[in-house]
Amino acid sequence: MTVKEIFDTMDYGPAPESAGDALAWIVDQGSRFGMYINGDWTAARGEFHSRNPANGETLADLTQAIPSEIDDAVAAARAAQPGWAGLGGHGRARYLYAIARLLQKHSRLFAVLETLDNGKPIRESRDIDIPLAQRHFYYHAGMAQLMAAELPGREAHGVCGQIIPWNFPLLMLAWKIAPALAAGNTVVLKPAEYTSLTALLFADICTQAGLPRGVVNIVTGDGEVGEALVSHPGIDKVAFTGSTPVGRAIRTATAGSGKALTLELGGKSPYIVFEDADIDSAIEGLVDAIWFNQGQVCCAGSRLIVQEGIAETFHSRLRARMDKLRMGNPLDKCIDVGAIVDPVQLQTISKMVDSNTSGEIYRANVELPSEGCFYPPTLITGLHPSDALMQDEIFGPVLVGTTFRTPEEAVQIANNTRYGLAATLWSENINVALDIAPKLAAGVVWINGTNMFDAAAGFGGVRESGFGREGGWEGMSAYTRPGGKADKLEEVIAFKGDAGPSDPLDRTAKLYVGGKQARPDGGYSRGVHGPEGALLGHVSLANRKDVRNAVEAAKGAASWGATTGHLRAQILYYIAENLSARADEFANRIEALTGRKDGAREVQAAISRLFTYGAWADKFDGQVHNVPIRAVALAMREPVGVIGALCDDAQPLLGLVSVIGPAMAMGNRTVMVASEAFPLAATDFYQILETSDVPGGVVNILTGSHGELAKTLADHMDVDAVWSFSSSDLSGAIERGAAANLKRTWVNNGRKRDWFGAEGEGRAFLDAATEVKNIWVPYGA
Repeated sequence: MTVKEIFDTMDYGPAPESAGDALAWIVDQGSRFGMYINGDWTAARGEFHSRNPANGETLADLTQAIPSEIDDAVAAARAAQPGWAGLGGHGRARYLYAIARLLQKHSRLFAVLETLDNGKPIRESRDIDIPLAQRHFYYHAGMAQLMAAELPGREAHGVCGQIIPWNFPLLMLAWKIAPALAAGNTVVLKPAEYTSLTALLFADICTQAGLPRGVVNIVTGDGEVGEALVSHPGIDKVAFTGSTPVGRAIRTATAGSGKALTLELGGKSPYIVFEDADIDSAIEGLVDAIWFNQGQVCCAGSRLIVQEGIAETFHSRLRARMDKLRMGNPLDKCIDVGAIVDPVQLQTISKMVDSNTSGEIYRANVELPSEGCFYPPTLITGLHPSDALMQDEIFGPVLVGTTFRTPEEAVQIANNTRYGLAATLWSENINVALDIAPKLAAGVVWINGTNMFDAAAGFGGVRESGFGREGGWEGMSAYTRPGGKADKLEEVIAFKGDAGPSDPLDRTAKLYVGGKQARPDGGYSRGVHGPEGALLGHVSLANRKDVRNAVEAAKGAASWGATTGHLRAQILYYIAENLSARADEFANRIEALTGRKDGAREVQAAISRLFTYGAWADKFDGQVHNVPIRAVALAMREPVGVIGALCDDAQPLLGLVSVIGPAMAMGNRTVMVASEAFPLAATDFYQILETSDVPGGVVNILTGSHGELAKTLADHMDVDAVWSFSSSDLSGAIERGAAANLKRTWVNNGRKRDWFGAEGEGRAFLDAATEVKNIWVPYGA
């Protein structure tokens, strides 16, 4: 096409990016790569290939890691970790800064190599992926510098095993490696089998930066390599980005191991358009939301939900815009939609769409290249929310849609999914936007925009989209743990006896469900004895049906999360007031149960703890992130939901209150399993709740076997988190059960907690009781 023809037709002419330097770098390495372990390259064996998805040509031969090489990589990281952490924040910051500068110096090489390996348009690699990767290393250089002052008492986990996907190879590497190194960890990273080349180029950058040997290690291969890395006993933390089924398998594999875990998984994100939206802007945003990176984006706006009044117009104009999208060689800077990463993924997309029998399918009127893995931009309208394509992640350039009438219906349809990664909404009415955003079950919400990311704003999901955040203070904290080493857990055993009752008037302790005392479903009770064998009373033995009833009551009290922090604070103070009025009674009960003489100390600590969380209820704020784009990211603290908790056995009142307090303060509802050994302190405490204006269902108290009830809570699909502070180490069983719906867990991993000391209260509890939702709002000029 000549210049004259371009001006006559206004068509885009070709603007090819040269692949010469990137291909030369591959050739310079012999077109065969080993792995980067302890600062050196292993021998290349050429066991699988990296191919260009745009034309099927082989770019390089790669090596499948074997167990001994994974052992070597973990051993190198372990040996390097004390020295790396010992550099201090400033020492680590200097290296991170050097890596960021080298990423800038070689930015075009990285961009071209990424496009060759992945198939995404060069404009996206050049303008989005590589600059964001650089940004993460700059940002976390600052985090390293500030860590000692801003995260006091925290230290690195140790060795991190990290597994990244093929859709954003270098950016996902930066999301993982930058915070890990900033916090003082060392890393063994496995890139995706399809897209390993930019990770290997990054290894070259690490050498150029003078990074100490063993701090970063990169092993290549398929899922077996990732599985071996996850299960390796030398790994202290696992971070994974990928599919929900694999995330569920990792949760199961790491259960009970004590390994920290961050999962950023799949999504089926809603893209909601209200009738007052700027339609042209919403359509352009939708192009970015679903056809960016060929729809191979975990947070892609793949579910279009349009208000009925504008649906016909919106769909018509969207189809016209689809026909203008340009497909072809991803190295052409004029291309909008590139190649699908691999024939296997292309086949998956085709099979899912071809099996659909609902709605109306429209494929963009674009010419597909004659070779390579290409799939046309596709729109499927008129689906029902329950249709498979509205529920299942396609991970391709396929947009599915339905309509809504009212804002309430929009929220209902948007939340009708097992995922909860991201959401987008378009409205010119700020009242509508700010009313809907908090109601969406998502870790990230974009208002009048989409796919906005920055290192300063945490990214991650809820529900089956995983847990933990990457980026921001939350992401940095996830790569640290409390300093020091806790004592080993000691099981607390209930006293036995055959003496008569200490009080001839029998006091039968029932369960506390929905604000009322309730008999156990099974009709069983057991005697509770003092240290001298005296019978102090009987306690109900809850079963799975009692858990069911308690969870239903907690779900019915969802409005508690919408109350103000001020109101929650008043009620917590009122509970403390009523407990103080009966302090002597509770102190005597604790001493009778435990045989200790510190009942008054435990009661006073419980009263103080309630005051602490009353104080925090209206003060544990979110943040406004300073992101370098025309938007403001509001990091809002939201309640987790329904929390099941197994309380400490040794401190029957303080252990209970220390969990109820932060959960209530942050707007959660709880199903508490009282101390198994000394449960009567908890059944006395519900009398305090009954007289303290606590709404029914906000706190539910069960008594019985921790082992039996822990499994039921972990398996329950309507429980959002399980905490275990039991003296029985139930960590493995809880984490395995939690894999079903990927609920959050906080378990003691066989370690004791000092409930009277600093680790018995504070920010750790508040963090666990909240989810951070980042709401992005266009802002400024």
